[in-house]
Amino acid sequence: MRSLYRFLFRFLSVLSLLLPLTSGAQTEFWQQTNGPLGGPVGSFVFNRQGDIFVGASGGVFRSANNGETWRPTSLRAVAGNLVINGEGHIFAVSNYNIFRSTDKGESWKQMYTALPDRRDRRVYALAIQPAEESHIFAGTNGAGIFRSIDNGESWHQLSTTGLTSPVIYTLAVNSTGHIFVGSRDGIFRSVDAGESWNAVNTGLTSNFVRLSIIALTINPDTTGHIFAGVFDGGIFRSTDNGESWEAINTGLTSEFGGLSVYALAINSAGQIFAAVFGGGVFRSTNNGESWEAINTGLTHTESILGLAVSPLQDEHIFAGTALGVFRSIDNGENWRLSNTGLISTRIFSLAIPPGREGPIFAGTNTSALFRSIDNGNSWSQTGLSKGSVDVLAIPPGRDGYIFAGTGFGVFRSTDHGEIWDNTGLDNVTTLAIPPGQDGHIFAGTRSGTFRSIDYGDTWMRIDNGLNVSTVFALDFLPGQDGDVIAGTSLGVYRSTDNGENWRPIGLTNTGASPLLVNRAGHIFAATSDGLLRSTDNGENWRQTTLDLTDSEISELVINSNGHIFAGTFESGVFRSTDNGESWSPINTGLTYTEVISLAVDQGGFLFAGTGGGGVFRSVESTLSVEQVSSDIPSTFSLEQNYPNPFNASTTIQFALAKLSIVRLKIFDISGRELAVLVNGTLQPGTYKVVFEANGLPSGVYFYRIEGRDFVQTNKLTLLK
Repeated sequence: MRSLYRFLFRFLSVLSLLLPLTSGAQTEFWQQTNGPLGGPVGSFVFNRQGDIFVGASGGVFRSANNGETWRPTSLRAVAGNLVINGEGHIFAVSNYNIFRSTDKGESWKQMYTALPDRRDRRVYALAIQPAEESHIFAGTNGAGIFRSIDNGESWHQLSTTGLTSPVIYTLAVNSTGHIFVGSRDGIFRSVDAGESWNAVNTGLTSNFVRLSIIALTINPDTTGHIFAGVFDGGIFRSTDNGESWEAINTGLTSEFGGLSVYALAINSAGQIFAAVFGGGVFRSTNNGESWEAINTGLTHTESILGLAVSPLQDEHIFAGTALGVFRSIDNGENWRLSNTGLISTRIFSLAIPPGREGPIFAGTNTSALFRSIDNGNSWSQTGLSKGSVDVLAIPPGRDGYIFAGTGFGVFRSTDHGEIWDNTGLDNVTTLAIPPGQDGHIFAGTRSGTFRSIDYGDTWMRIDNGLNVSTVFALDFLPGQDGDVIAGTSLGVYRSTDNGENWRPIGLTNTGASPLLVNRAGHIFAATSDGLLRSTDNGENWRQTTLDLTDSEISELVINSNGHIFAGTFESGVFRSTDNGESWSPINTGLTYTEVISLAVDQGGFLFAGTGGGGVFRSVESTLSVEQVSSDIPSTFSLEQNYPNPFNASTTIQFALAKLSIVRLKIFDISGRELAVLVNGTLQPGTYKVVFEANGLPSGVYFYRIEGRDFVQTNKLTLLK
């Protein structure tokens, strides 16, 4: 089975090199892979032409074919609540601001700005007044309600008289212009266009410490009945314009016990649909008197964030979930996932088998781990669906093994992700596998640091000397087994005995995560003061030139040439080719600059996991090999490097007589692999590649080339 899997992986990997992910100019550094598809979706609106728009973690997406396929609009930042008026103008909450599009999402204009120093003015909810569609209401995080009467061009704050809870979660406006707001402390109503407010909570109850209203909807028929979804309280109905409420929870259930209703929708026949946390979708055909679960095909019932009924096809229901869009075309009787083109996933972790061929794994924050065996051209969900997949680790030389760290434990698969078992621990923050120590794996959690010497069958606590419970990053110094570096909230610690004992080595009282150790043993630590480097095992530190005043470093990785890549939460990716002395941004083609995770494969291709755009891949390998001639030589040749001896860098040239898979590697005198300069398929011709010996000591090294029907090793000398 595994031999068949390896054959399939190699076939699709070669095919992916012949079939580019996207067309167009190849001058950009990045291209978006085809997934993973899905991601959190929380809001739907429909225009009169039948187009559907969804607010998702990756922005606003549009479907022109009833949800069969989706494409992104130009708003590519996390989008929450959406509303649309009769003219088709769409309003979207994105990063707590309000944007408007008048051309079906082709362009957006920012209409309201939440000032950075005024968290209370961040927008959570929107509503449009039915009788006056240029009147838009915005609920905020503490400043009450803002209103625009000119289609969003200007906004003014409404009175807070009587509005004793100005944190607004949801809004609804009835046909007579009465405004209802769901807040963290109940429901308030205004009958005078927002000049004054009254609490209307008679009959509303909750098991939570606050009466938090998270969903409101009004029946558009003549009854005007109002329905409210309460956190840990269920559904309530008012038949008298909010004066009184009654619980209508018969038939509602949740696997988590309490009833928290996240979304409500009503079709033209008056049937009500409700999304219950841990229970899925329920339907009532009798105005809420009783409910029935309608979850056939709805594979994610834990967290349904939005519901909508198509105004053109009454039996077509859409559910926005943490996994994307589910659609029913039979009034909720059956559901199917409808994510084609919807790339809105947040990728918290990436992993690629070290030093060998293998699939790419992408962990999301929505209880899903995805796998690609064709370099990102397609993705499939693995068998792991338990908690946010925050960290991943793959041991070298163990075909099929992968470890996933989640809030529920360290999960292990031995068959490329098909089947998983929980090896223990919880609230996992980092995983690391030391080179050359078979069976060893280290885990940082929020309650201690642990080591396994049998690939997770058993775990041993290793906290002696660590004055902090949570370790956020782990790495290993080269040259000696058991030399471990740990990044914590109180600085960097080191153990020279495989984690048995620890001591602080610098950067005390400052957070240090992520960490990176290069082949020379230089340690890089991301802190609140920027990226720092130590060249003496952590005894002394100095700041690099990577200046990130407006962002934080999320991930550090290194390719086999020693080039370092830093992912950031707001500013994309930066690269250093000189051991951190200088940095340059590499963001062309990266349409989502919140980069949460990074990984580099054995061929030098760089992968970036983004916050809302899935996985991106570098267009070219970061291991640069230059073709100097396309003339076909009569035979293979490997030239002596020049200059030789050399100081910082040297050039290696070789010639190929036929198409070949080429691997060019650097080794030290003990045979330890130091760098992979070339790893891929090359056409016949003459090539050269530069080897940069950053951080390596003077001495004799070897470079070895392997290809189709040839192998050769030469010696090179580094003098500093």
